[in-house]
Amino acid sequence: MKSNRDSIIDQLRQRTATVAVIGLGYVGLPLAAIFAEAGFDVVGIEPDERKVEAIRRGESYIQDVSESLIGKLTAAGKLRATQDFSVLESVQAVSICVPTPLRKTGDPDLSFILDATNDLAKYIHPGMVVVLESTTYPGTTREILLPHLGEKRGLEVGKDFFLAFSPERVDPGRKDWTTYNTPKVIGGITPACTEVAAFWYQQALETVVSVSSTEVAEMTKLLENTFRMINIGLVNEMAIMCDRLGVDVWEVIEAAATKPFGFMKFTPGPGLGGHCIPIDPLYLSWKLRGLQYSARFIELASEINTGMPRYVVSKIQNALNENCKAVKGSRILVLGAAYKPDIDDLRESPALDVIGLLKQKNALVSYHDPYINHIRHDDWELTSETDLITAVKEADCVVIVTNHSSYEYDSILEAANLIVDTRNVFASTSPKVVKL
Repeated sequence: MKSNRDSIIDQLRQRTATVAVIGLGYVGLPLAAIFAEAGFDVVGIEPDERKVEAIRRGESYIQDVSESLIGKLTAAGKLRATQDFSVLESVQAVSICVPTPLRKTGDPDLSFILDATNDLAKYIHPGMVVVLESTTYPGTTREILLPHLGEKRGLEVGKDFFLAFSPERVDPGRKDWTTYNTPKVIGGITPACTEVAAFWYQQALETVVSVSSTEVAEMTKLLENTFRMINIGLVNEMAIMCDRLGVDVWEVIEAAATKPFGFMKFTPGPGLGGHCIPIDPLYLSWKLRGLQYSARFIELASEINTGMPRYVVSKIQNALNENCKAVKGSRILVLGAAYKPDIDDLRESPALDVIGLLKQKNALVSYHDPYINHIRHDDWELTSETDLITAVKEADCVVIVTNHSSYEYDSILEAANLIVDTRNVFASTSPKVVKL
């Protein structure tokens, strides 16, 4: 009689295993599409009825996943979506891709992982492989998922079922590095768990990197984003210091980047955005506080980065003062609301803080973003300006927060009265432009 390990590997090899992806957001939908393209029957489990209905109609709501692909996969019966967890009774492989936000207190909010785990636990069965992709602190897979899925169900991990962690590495908007070709790190609770999970992902992804444990895999993602967060914090502080010294930080960065070794180029900006970099390192910091250790680099970088929107507002205030205007009552147009160029993702975008702070100072704030038509945040909401150049002409100050490539910056410069440029889109000097 075949072991559960041999049985699931055979099913994965022959594409007779059904794959479930719990959470069809920025991570889950691209992953579900990749598995479906590789020949698996894939069911996405998503609590948002609007997303489920979109998939059923063959529509994509994620910029990085083409509508034509979703239409093709759903028409072929390779991809479907549901809100019903009972489909897991007939599923052999499950990937959990749910959000892991921070609470307002700065503590990790694992409620989405807990809910998904509890729902999965009702239907887990021998011969199933489960991979958590949601970013979290080291120990989550072993301490939270394992007891609910194994011990409480009378199943032995590594023998009856297989549990692993694989950090998502999605970078929205990228064309060069995608879900398919970005190397995938996988670490299991046991060596057999790593083997089965890695074999599964190898059927659909270009490169899989196995590590010795779930904790190593969990820590890998936190190191990646902590590295970026700290270096961004460093260059943001460098921008503030250069401003005090009367030195152009952008020229300094370009000069330093000519060194062919020992330097990696990072650029300053109005703050951190996206789900990963502003949040993931704080998971690690929180975990270490419970072990009586202060993650000082993380805390300091977070302090600098979260202070950048306020610093941008101070630059706006000073620029207006130089033009004999107060922030109160001034018409300020924010260009770009997404957290990075050429995407429609608002998560943790510094534009939200910049707009909110300006509104607190009673500025008349508007915004334009070709990817985001409407914003509702905290106690305010705005709709993107329809006529960009007219809005630029009417503004007392234009603030470039997100440097979308579709903007015609020469036309914006010509039409504007005053520009605060947080992204160095205007390399040449102009009396109209104030740099970060």
